[in-house]
Amino acid sequence: MISVPRWLLMALAAMFSGYHVVLGASSLSTDVAASPWPIIVALVLYAVATVLSLWPARRARMPDWLAALDLAVGIVLPVLVTSQLDPSRDNGYATWYVAAVGTLMTIAAARRQLVVAWAGVIVLAVQTVLWAGPLALGQLGVIGSLVWVAIAHMLSAALASAARATRRYAQAEREAAAWQAAQDAHLFEGRMRLAQTQRLAAPMLRRIADASHALSDAERAECRTLEAAIRDEIRGRMLLTDAVRAAVRHARDRGATVTLLDEGGIDELDEAERDRILSELADVVETTRAERIIARTAAEGSPVAVTVVGLSGGNGETVESEDAEVELWLEIPRGG
Repeated sequence: MISVPRWLLMALAAMFSGYHVVLGASSLSTDVAASPWPIIVALVLYAVATVLSLWPARRARMPDWLAALDLAVGIVLPVLVTSQLDPSRDNGYATWYVAAVGTLMTIAAARRQLVVAWAGVIVLAVQTVLWAGPLALGQLGVIGSLVWVAIAHMLSAALASAARATRRYAQAEREAAAWQAAQDAHLFEGRMRLAQTQRLAAPMLRRIADASHALSDAERAECRTLEAAIRDEIRGRMLLTDAVRAAVRHARDRGATVTLLDEGGIDELDEAERDRILSELADVVETTRAERIIARTAAEGSPVAVTVVGLSGGNGETVESEDAEVELWLEIPRGG
């Protein structure tokens, strides 16, 4: 991609604008103008408007007050200069104001004041027709000024479209990078949990696969405990720490049924906050005597991080049992 320094463009515009001032000043030495003072006033107004329009600014778009000033100068310049000229004569460089107004309006168009730019050159064209007739549009260069504003309009529109496309592509790239990072995280988490599951289940699976070994009642109970632990690794996700695993295993060893459900409600928490919440969860699971314990993460955005429910009585298997009584209801909040 080839880029042009902004200062170079501004320097070229300043040189081009200064050329019109030189032409206007040189026309004062001729006897074309009836009086030089209106032309001098026009030169000063044009120079001030050009300097303000080309002055370095952070925003590419020209301020509205400056655009209004440029439009006013573009309207006043033709009136001041032509009031001292004879439309029936060859005025030579005395018609410098035509190119000057065109340049000033081109600068306004380049700085995204398109309405002002078109208004300025249209007023110039109308004034020229009223002053010298339709043929003067080509003779004095008004058509050239219209063309320059049109080119600046198209370039400005193209650059704005390119800037919008660049922002869309950058946003799409960020979203793609975030998606790839999420996929990598899911893959890493899956591999980690698979390794954890293998570490838990491999010894028992080898004993089950051994045809010469008959499982004892204690080993069958251990199988059920391992099956529940593996289910925790799948459904518990971020709810699991070494302390939570130990507390859950202790609760199951005493005969309690424990269910861990992580639905993504604490994924966005930082590590310190998550450790605080899970430490409290481990303490609750360790100390409660409920027969059925359910820990579930709350919805994202909720002031509650984890809800813990403990039930006792009934058949110990279903939450809907009419005989079950709520022994524990705890909501662990976010933010301490």
